[in-house]
Amino acid sequence: MSVTMPERDLVLHATAIKRHAPAAAIAHLAGVPEASAKAVLEQAVAGGRAVEAKDAYALTPLAGVALQARYARHFAPLRADEGFVAAYEGFERINRTLKQIITDWQTLDVGGAKVANDHSDKAHDEAVIDRLGGLHEQAEGILNRLSAKLPRLKYYADKLLAALEASEDGDHEWVSDIRRDSYHTVWFELHEELLRIMGREREE
Repeated sequence: MSVTMPERDLVLHATAIKRHAPAAAIAHLAGVPEASAKAVLEQAVAGGRAVEAKDAYALTPLAGVALQARYARHFAPLRADEGFVAAYEGFERINRTLKQIITDWQTLDVGGAKVANDHSDKAHDEAVIDRLGGLHEQAEGILNRLSAKLPRLKYYADKLLAALEASEDGDHEWVSDIRRDSYHTVWFELHEELLRIMGREREE
């Protein structure tokens, strides 16, 4: 099985996943040199396929639709691979658990009502991070199987482990802060990647 994407589509694909990000972050996800990603992005902006603001890039809607149309060709081998599909389905199953963990991290049940977690209850937070660690143990096998079929996906495994370790070391912003590559941020991007590979839609 061979999965190859032209560098241009790989950079645009990473841009679609990142949604609005600097060239360095897009290049890291795409697995290409930053200079190469920058060149593709600048050409995309010049051609109306991307927009740039404050050194961050995003695809235009039409470019996103055109990219989606090319996925069937790029990812046909993975969509037909039973091992990859099974690993993807395993990810979707534990994704439900991850959603609940993040909900429990961001909110507290007070008198039957959900309120924002101000993180003053250290025992609660530590218990949630313990659950996140348990989920990561389940995810590692799935991530290994996915990466075995598409090595580029190891990017997410490395990022998730780094975020988990930072959280366990006491920097709790690494659980779900959207301003960094937190566990939830990277998981969300991985889910977006897998949905695009499989041609599926995200459940709201």
